[in-house]
Amino acid sequence: MKNPYEKKIWDRTIVLLFLFLIWLTVIILRLVKLQVIDHIHLKNVVIEQNHDIEDITPKRGTIFDRSGDILARSLPRPSLFYMPSKDEPLNTHLENIQTLRKTLYLSREKTTWIADRLKKGDSFIWIKRKMETEETEKVKKLEISGIHFDEENKRIYPHGKSAAHVLGRVNIDDRGQSGVEYRYNSFLEGEKGERLILKDAKHREYRFEILKAPVAGKDLILTIDETIQYIAEKELEKAARETGARWGTVIIAHPPTGEILAMANYPAFDLNNPPSDINGIDRNRAIHQTFDPGSTFKIVTASAALETKSVSLNAVFDCSRGVIAVPGKVIRDHKKMGVLTFPEVIIHSSNVGTVQIGQRIGEKNLYATIKAFGFGRRTGIDLPAEEQGIFRPLENWTNISLSSLSIGYEISITAIQMLNAINIVANKGLVIPPRIVKNGPLSEDTDNQSPAPNQRVISEETCLQLSRMLEGVVLSGTGVQARIDGYRVAGKTGTAQKFDPTIGSYSSRLHSASFVGFVPAEDPILSIIVILDEPKDEFYGGEVAAPVFRDTAFQTLRYLQIPPHYISPKSLIASRQKQGTQ
Repeated sequence: MKNPYEKKIWDRTIVLLFLFLIWLTVIILRLVKLQVIDHIHLKNVVIEQNHDIEDITPKRGTIFDRSGDILARSLPRPSLFYMPSKDEPLNTHLENIQTLRKTLYLSREKTTWIADRLKKGDSFIWIKRKMETEETEKVKKLEISGIHFDEENKRIYPHGKSAAHVLGRVNIDDRGQSGVEYRYNSFLEGEKGERLILKDAKHREYRFEILKAPVAGKDLILTIDETIQYIAEKELEKAARETGARWGTVIIAHPPTGEILAMANYPAFDLNNPPSDINGIDRNRAIHQTFDPGSTFKIVTASAALETKSVSLNAVFDCSRGVIAVPGKVIRDHKKMGVLTFPEVIIHSSNVGTVQIGQRIGEKNLYATIKAFGFGRRTGIDLPAEEQGIFRPLENWTNISLSSLSIGYEISITAIQMLNAINIVANKGLVIPPRIVKNGPLSEDTDNQSPAPNQRVISEETCLQLSRMLEGVVLSGTGVQARIDGYRVAGKTGTAQKFDPTIGSYSSRLHSASFVGFVPAEDPILSIIVILDEPKDEFYGGEVAAPVFRDTAFQTLRYLQIPPHYISPKSLIASRQKQGTQ
């Protein structure tokens, strides 16, 4: 039998053991609650306090020309960011930013933005993204606490300003802003990933945890040929500077496929160093700028006359007075030409004769032909924001509309539309819509206005007769400066007065000069349009635009190794591509 003292100790031990078990049970239950029941919630609370979730931008797809030459690519570049420690006062962080400002030449606006972010308590702040190696080394030598580097991809354009308006730009986040970069952004950009940036309580340390891996973008192959693009840009810039033109554009296509081999604009800009005020200069005038076509539009008028058989080839027109009166207006020629046959009216670009041809065609027939050629609607080229131009419905025509439209006024078109029209003639009456991309997704914004491929517009007979007239333009008419020794050239000059809003009428001193044509005439391999806006001194299309056609076409034919008076090699353009990619 235990004595009273031992019993007392035993009782106390039991009580203490009981209390310990209760305490242990409470601890276990608490741990279960924290580690099991509330684990997800508490983890999220911790993450919310000590993390940032950021998108991972995938590597953007490369853009190639038709021969495999790189036009745009993405290369890794270091990006600098700042993570302020809570152990240091705000003034220290602001001083650090001022040091970085002097080293990296940050703008005042950028520095102010960073300071505001610091004052708000942000824990992750971009300082400068996609830096060059020299800048990175300078920053590392500063040994400032809180600065870190991350690797991003920077868009590089190896040829600088070449095809700048076609390629377009991307913003700092690698999203397309214009051109092909914008049009095919979803194809090029890939799929974004996500990463978790984890920090300690004082934001002094961090590590990255990949939540979702990015998927790289797909590559894109254009129909553009870099060498032909260079030729077009060189000749366009030379002509624009010599004539003092305000702007200009040259488009070169392969009519049988509709592929655009070059699309040049003046003035151009370097994609790697775009100007700070980019608005306007990155406008692709080849598809965005509308203008009155003037005499190049006589191609459509002549097509209507031939297709409807309103005028025979041996019909004659009295143009001896050099003027013709129409309701409310007098239309003039640039010189008196006497009596001309139908082909001679086109060859010598007589306005007086063309108005008489238009009168024989009639409003309905001319309207139907213009619509069939695709004017007043987009061509469907796979570039963003193509303009459709202005072509009024027949019911809105006035007494002078028939005469004006016959010679290329009262209608507003784009260069790509006019090139598409000459391609219809080159393709023996069939529509082959223009395109800029060889591979890639189907059109993401299919335009129901665009004509269907291989749709017939005019007959083969009409095209043959019209081609002969257009050859005459170059052989003995207004386009003699477009001649190329050894090649048959078909084309048409254009000189249009521009509407001057300051005087409320067409100006006698402001003009747009143009030439459109194809070569070799018997089996077209190239079609080219040249537009020069407001050239000084000489302003006729035959004087300033036709020589650009000649020089551009000759160099391109030589580059493609197409001999004079050649026997048609049907796959020269395609074989050129294969040679470049082998």
